[in-house]
Amino acid sequence: MHNKSKLIASTIAFVKQELIDAEGGHDWFHVERVYKNTLLIAKTEPVDIEIVSLAALMHDIADSKFNDGNEAIGPKKAQQFLLENDVDSSVIEHVTQIIQNMSFKNSLDVNTAFTSKEMEVVQDADRLDAIGAIGIARCFNYGGYKNRALYNPEIEPNLNMTKAQYKNSDAPTINHFYEKLLLLKDQMNTKTGKRIALERHNYMEGFLKQFYAEWDGIK
Repeated sequence: MHNKSKLIASTIAFVKQELIDAEGGHDWFHVERVYKNTLLIAKTEPVDIEIVSLAALMHDIADSKFNDGNEAIGPKKAQQFLLENDVDSSVIEHVTQIIQNMSFKNSLDVNTAFTSKEMEVVQDADRLDAIGAIGIARCFNYGGYKNRALYNPEIEPNLNMTKAQYKNSDAPTINHFYEKLLLLKDQMNTKTGKRIALERHNYMEGFLKQFYAEWDGIK
């Protein structure tokens, strides 16, 4: 039987090592923010704290964006780590399922069947980090990493993307606000998540208004 606090400490050390060379929007600090958001949301939800903690900490250890689109690496690494730390098989199964199914791109896939209260909490925590001031910073950071245009008025956002189209998109960064970030407010699962998301959503709306005013040279 493992010691729970020792397991969390070991998981944090493992994740930090895995993400040592990660891109700035998907690094340890992103994971740490998601972990904190998870604990905050979990205070008002009937969930297993160990499961949500482990899933939050390991949800991005091998993001498919940085692994040639391979979505199996992250869950496999998490599963292996938990096995080596003698974690109960039912916990391993639940955590792995959350990591496999919680991403926004997987929500575009009609075949995504798994859901649980724990996944809803971690999903909300992760989505909160994609919106608001930090969400804006992460969005442009990734756009720069992929050498994308900030904005191109001639390229319209695609609001009906399949999962494959979403994964392969190289549209300007501003389009991502319409294709994902502004949609998240209405996709939150929990009461706490919805409350925080509304505030961050409004901040993004204000940012876009200012962005377009500056783009058009309005004084």
